[in-house]
Amino acid sequence: MVSVTLHQLRKSFARSGTVVDGIDLTIADGEFFTLLGPSGCGKSTTLRMIAGFEEPDSGTIHFDDRDVTYAPANKRDVGLVFQNYALFPHMSVTRNVGFGLDVRKVQKAEAERRIRDVLAQVGLAAQAGARVDELSGGQQQRVALARALVFRPQLLLLDEPMSNLDAKLRLEMRGALRDLHAETGITSVYVTHDQAEALAMSTRIAVMNTAMVHQVGTPDEVYSRPRTAFVAGFLGRNNLLDATVRRVDGRRAALELTDGSILEVLVDNAAPGVSFEPGSALVATVRAESVRPAASDETQNVVSGTVADVDFVGYSLSCELDTPVGRIKVDLTGTHTRPQRGDALRVVLPAESAYCVPAEQR
Repeated sequence: MVSVTLHQLRKSFARSGTVVDGIDLTIADGEFFTLLGPSGCGKSTTLRMIAGFEEPDSGTIHFDDRDVTYAPANKRDVGLVFQNYALFPHMSVTRNVGFGLDVRKVQKAEAERRIRDVLAQVGLAAQAGARVDELSGGQQQRVALARALVFRPQLLLLDEPMSNLDAKLRLEMRGALRDLHAETGITSVYVTHDQAEALAMSTRIAVMNTAMVHQVGTPDEVYSRPRTAFVAGFLGRNNLLDATVRRVDGRRAALELTDGSILEVLVDNAAPGVSFEPGSALVATVRAESVRPAASDETQNVVSGTVADVDFVGYSLSCELDTPVGRIKVDLTGTHTRPQRGDALRVVLPAESAYCVPAEQR
């Protein structure tokens, strides 16, 4: 397998402007590394430069110690799986998987062995003789994976391969991809806008927005300890509150919110660059699952509001409150509180659950 290093990678297009702006990334040998971000953030363009389908305007791409910045795509030894699987619907699974081996004139016995092995890896041995147009969407995706893996590439690149699948199939394929990566150990770079996919499958995640990488870390790091307001807001349901530091008492700080109310937080729960000097501006974040209904006698970190929206999602009630400090998201689980639109509700933003990020990143 191979490690991948991107150094100061930049790419612009005449109509869309700069789409990748000075990216530095190191992807370790054997990682399942995800580029996560909204549409238009530059993640697919970054993947296409790694694949060799786009040339960077500047910067370098290395596979281990080999500079492949301007190497043609067919010299990079990568397997590719895209949103459009580009399968031949009239051909059998076996012929689809083996088509590239025929083009490369791999000997018949060796090709048959590789096809048999890779179909077993992706769980399609029983469908080897079936036509592709007879398969489900999830099975077609597995065919595309098998076709990419049959060459035994040193690097697997996947560009939103599950975006055409329904919710149940996406969950099934998440597990299948995790198992496949554990079995093969192949270095994999995965592109998605789906945070659940990224958190569930990745060794590490690079969160991207507006052509730049905001944070690189494990799923737990980017979710629990975001470095910017964008990362905090993009991953999960989070409440972002503009605040000004009023005082610090030991490990606790008192923040003034936009309505003049006080929110207490722990100074240890903060991203690099956050200042707790009195008068400093910052953004306090509290995830929706950490917000809870307030007891009648509670006053600290309590926000009162009117229920504006309620969604029943099975395991919880996802609510939104209109409050003096803005819209507050609340996920209610394991509680008898079942608010309706228009109800008054008091909630607690727990100090130990608040996490502060720099205001200038908002």
